[in-house]
Amino acid sequence: MAESIMTSPLRQNSVFRFAPSPNGPLHLGHALSAFLNHDMAFAQGGQFLLRIEDIDLMRCTPEFEQGIYEDLSWLGLKWPQPVRRQSDHLSHYRETLDRLIHMGLVYPAFMSRGEIKAFVVNYERAGSAWPRDPDGAPLYPPLDKRRAPHEVEALLASGVKHAWRLDMEKALARVGEPLTWNELGQGSERTIEADPGAWGDVVLSRSDAPSSYHLSVVIDDALQGVTQVVRGLDLFHATSVHRLIQWLLDLPAPDYSHHRLIVGPDGRKLSKSEGSTGLSALRQQGHTPLDIRRLVGL
Repeated sequence: MAESIMTSPLRQNSVFRFAPSPNGPLHLGHALSAFLNHDMAFAQGGQFLLRIEDIDLMRCTPEFEQGIYEDLSWLGLKWPQPVRRQSDHLSHYRETLDRLIHMGLVYPAFMSRGEIKAFVVNYERAGSAWPRDPDGAPLYPPLDKRRAPHEVEALLASGVKHAWRLDMEKALARVGEPLTWNELGQGSERTIEADPGAWGDVVLSRSDAPSSYHLSVVIDDALQGVTQVVRGLDLFHATSVHRLIQWLLDLPAPDYSHHRLIVGPDGRKLSKSEGSTGLSALRQQGHTPLDIRRLVGL
């Protein structure tokens, strides 16, 4: 429960962050996460940062970004300027990706979603289930890693669309030791064993997004000195991938707290398409910031 996170062990010089994507209006789930980060930073005498994760250049818009500032200001939250916007740092993400490519841990992946689906269907016709990641998506097939170097070079030279994927097997072989993270909450601290292999060869960059969430969030947290990552339970398992990337890049690991999710009438977590739960809509209906705190259970 959210209230239990507030009793987590204190850290000196704590830095928290709330990092929404401007690809839709903020909803009650965002409000819960923003409140928790802001309140915990205040309680610990730490710092609360706002970061705009607009790496998805196709879906993120200035209008949604402005809406984030307006909604959070209405809730009474304050943050230092300037706000870090991921779209202002694309070259740095690319430099980090190039570093991983040079290390031989990343490869170009050419299969489309349709091709991946067809591969899985054909595989499962034989009676065996193709492995899925914790979110239920099929793991990326190994075909691209089997391509001859000259074939890969020809495909890249042709300009065909491709992603850059982490070679999970090579990455884990380089680590050679169990990865863990500190999970705070319920008034205690737990050590969680990471399992990045469950995600297969995750995407680190796509043709329509210069950096993936996994890569950019790890880089940003390190550059901004974030010590406490407080976010929803839907990202609990993704922390395994983040710990791996932190290890590969020799970056510090923050403490993590994964809070409960706000769900809709259907029992599913809220999405930005749920207009009735949008903070701006609730504000227009006459709700106050105190009402929002009550609605999210604080």
